[in-house]
Amino acid sequence: MPDVIDQMVTAINAQDVNGVVRCYQARATVVGPELQAEGHEQIRSYHLHMWEAFPGARMTIWEHVTEGDTVAIEGVYTGTHEGPFLSPWGEVITPTSRLISIRFCWMSTLEGGVIVSQRLYHDQMEIYSQLGIRLTTMR
Repeated sequence: MPDVIDQMVTAINAQDVNGVVRCYQARATVVGPELQAEGHEQIRSYHLHMWEAFPGARMTIWEHVTEGDTVAIEGVYTGTHEGPFLSPWGEVITPTSRLISIRFCWMSTLEGGVIVSQRLYHDQMEIYSQLGIRLTTMR
């Protein structure tokens, strides 16, 4: 695995926000099912939010693939919901004390040894069902 990706995963697991941010170019973009972050401050805010909602959560990498300047990592994110978690529809989900185990794939584009763009993929329904959140159909 490229050094910067290994450093990012290590910093995420240590909940070292400065270590995470150092892995990204100043104007990097991160896009996922519930976010679009641009630049260090928004990337910092995303990770701080996740750590507040799931303190002590960990990423475990199952596989990685590097092709040129693109790196894919696949794994699982596990933690316990112990803090407020902002839903994509703008509601705060109060702590449930439930364990989550979310499979993910992150695609990162590197330039000059840092991440310049990243796409995060995971099943949001997997998160909500594990938290006991029931979604209703809007009409």
